[in-house]
Parts: sequence; structure tokens; C-alpha cells
Amino acid sequence: MSKTWTPDSWKRHEAKHLPVYEDAQGLAEAEATMANFPPLVFAGEARALKARLADVVEGRAFLLQGGDCAESFAEFHPNNIRDTFRVLLQMAVVLTFASKLPVVKVGRMAGQFAKPRSSPTETIGDMTLPSYLGDNVNSIEFTPDGRRNDPMRMIRAYSQAAATLNLLRAFAGGGYANLRQVHQWTLDFMGRSPWAERFKDVADRIGEALDFMEACGVDPESVPQLKSTDFYTSHEALLLPYEQALTRQDSLTGQWYDTSAHMLWIGDRTRFAGSAHVEFLRGVGNPIGMKCGPSLEPDALIQLLDTLNPAREPGRVTLISRFGHDKVEAGLPRLVRAVQREGHPVVWSCDPMHGNVIKSESGYKTRPFDRILSEVKGFFAVHRAEGTHAGGIHVEMTGQDVTECTGGAVAITDEGLADRYHTHCDPRLNAAQSLELAFLLAEMLNLEMTERQKQAA
Repeated sequence: MSKTWTPDSWKRHEAKHLPVYEDAQGLAEAEATMANFPPLVFAGEARALKARLADVVEGRAFLLQGGDCAESFAEFHPNNIRDTFRVLLQMAVVLTFASKLPVVKVGRMAGQFAKPRSSPTETIGDMTLPSYLGDNVNSIEFTPDGRRNDPMRMIRAYSQAAATLNLLRAFAGGGYANLRQVHQWTLDFMGRSPWAERFKDVADRIGEALDFMEACGVDPESVPQLKSTDFYTSHEALLLPYEQALTRQDSLTGQWYDTSAHMLWIGDRTRFAGSAHVEFLRGVGNPIGMKCGPSLEPDALIQLLDTLNPAREPGRVTLISRFGHDKVEAGLPRLVRAVQREGHPVVWSCDPMHGNVIKSESGYKTRPFDRILSEVKGFFAVHRAEGTHAGGIHVEMTGQDVTECTGGAVAITDEGLADRYHTHCDPRLNAAQSLELAFLLAEMLNLEMTERQKQAA
């Protein structure tokens, strides 16, 4: 890393989508308090994730990244954390079983609070107030006091992230992720989804395989990979005062790590040249992601990659494409070719959510399932044509039985959006839609693996 980098060097760069705090003293006190808090994750864990992502770069694994659009204080509950975790487990099992590839599981959890907004203000009726920027900044409640940017909310966000991580670690390593429990991962309300029956078939076959292993003298209980799983956390590194306060120097390597999450990413609105967010993330050792949309030119992408990963370390950078279902096949190839030409080792992941938001006739912001699926298919088609590895999926989803995205086998209609529309920000796939996407994605992975085997032969 450049010797000119420090945890606060971002302050000398252009910072967009950061809140303005009227209480400067309160901000300084909140930052000082968090600087003395224990790290949420450890440098060794971030390095382990980077190694797993290096396997994705080489086509030896697949990245599954998913979770809430924006975590909230109001919906913080162990059942919500558990349900999202187990839907991600279900999706990973489906993908692993179909593709025979290990799946790297990364949650948009334990820190995904802050959100960029298109406008700094919001108007309802005759009242105009600051926009809602996420629960770690202000409140979704449309009142002058609620929309005040409060630095002490960062302290509460840290506390919630710590509790969430504690529960996730217990689920991942305490027996809940044991493949013997695979039948118990199906949520009660999933019974009406046709994909629940297909998952039961997969679970039955996994059970038969475990029985066979046990009959051959291999005790599944003694194999760590069968009774636990690795699970990592991630969020957009948007609120830089929070990220800086949780940045620590690793005692083993001397390198700086942002200990708020294993993986951080830069959003489509903050990944410009000279960005404070790029400056901050170039200096930490975590694996990092970067959203890539239609506005990103190939030369600008290469410049950003040279800045963020000058050593060209595999697993360091994940490029998350977000074009929209009707733009991905026209826009993505230019970026893929530029990266290939320059020899940057990256994970290519698909965010099929952000480019496919529409306003429904009923007035709700939604994402049609068919458009989400269409973008994923386009993403795979591009990589198949370019001879590169479609390495991952990045989705906003929840384990709750919400009605926020239309379509899918559960056939949520425009009129049905109002039934359980609970998101604090953008519409999420529900558990049934997430599982359906996993099965359809597995078919695409199978096709990719078949093509690669033909090429190898």
C-alpha cells in the first residue's frame, strides 16, 4: 500500500453521500468511543475469505452474497437473522449439489445500514426534511427529530452488528448448519412453494449420501465441513466515520483492516476517480467489492482496479455488475474484455436487483422476478461468450414471507404487494423466490460447467 495512506486520508478526497452532522462534538465522541470497541471481525478471517474468493477467480468456487437491502433497528430480532441465514444455507446447498462447486457464503448482514439517496431531501405534503440515510444515521420516521443525523446511532449500529455476528457464528459453527439438519432448514410458509418439494428431494439425496458415508466408516460428525460452515459478513462501506473508527492495524502483519465486516464494497455512486470511498478502501486489507453499472467506462474501471489492487492479488476485488435486464448483454462485455486484456484477477458477480426497479401501478417500488432472472441469464451468457467465469450472485433477499418483488412461482401480483411490504428501502426477494432463483441459477452453473469441460477436452 502507498505510504501516503492513513485511516483518515479519505478526508482529503471528495466524499459523496455522507451525512452532515450538526453536532460535531457528538460525532467526535461517537468516533472515539467506537475506536476503543473490540473489532467485530478479525484480520485472519478476512484473509481466509480472500483465499476463498481467489478460488472463485479460478472457477473453483462460486460466490453467494445476499441479505437485507438495509438492516433496521425496528426489525432486529433473532428469528429474522436465523431465517435469512437458513435461506442462504438452502441456496448454497442447491448450488453446491448441482454444480459440484463449493459455495462461498457472504451475508449482507451485521452492518448493512447506511444507504445512498438520489436526493438529500424528501418532501411529503407541505413538509420537506432530510432524506432517510439508514438507521445508523437517522430514522425512517418522517419527523424533524427523526430525520436529524445523530452520530450516536453508530454506537447502536455497532451493538446490533456485534449481536448479529454473535448469533451467526453460533449458527454456523454450533450445529445448526450440520448437513444432517438439512430437512429442518425449510421455513413453514415455504410449503406452498413448488420449489420446496424440489428442495426436499435434494435434502433426501444428501441424507442418502451421508448414510452411505457412515456405512463406509466415515462418521459425518467427525468431518468439520459437514457439521459446520464458513459464513462471512459484508456491507457497503458508505458511512466512512463508522468504517474509520473500526479500522485496526493487524498485530501479525502490520496491515490495516476494516474490522466492521469481512468484506466491504463501494457503491455505483461512490466509485469515481478521486472518491473518498475509493481512497479509504484502497488502504485496508479486506477483500473488497465494487458495483459496476452502465455509467462505468472500461478505462475508468481499469484505473480503479489499478488503484484498489495494484499488486493484482487474486481474491482482493469482486466486480458486481448491475446493469438491468435489458442492458447487461450490451454493456457488460466491454468491461469484461478490458479486465481480461489488462490481466486483473477479479471475481465477476451479478447484482440483478438494482437495475430492475420499477414503480408498480399500485404505487409500490418493486422488482419483477422475471427481470431479475433475465439479468442473471444475460450475465451468464456474456461470460460464456467471453470465456470467463460467471463467479457469483449478489441479491437483496430475506427469510421473511414478504411481498415486495412481483412474480416467481409464488406469483406475487401487483395487487398483492400491499399484503406484507415491509422493506425500509428497496424491495427484497422473499424466501420462496430466493430458493427458486437458486434452482434456476444451478441450471445455469451446470451449463457453464458442461461448456468448460467440453473446452478442456
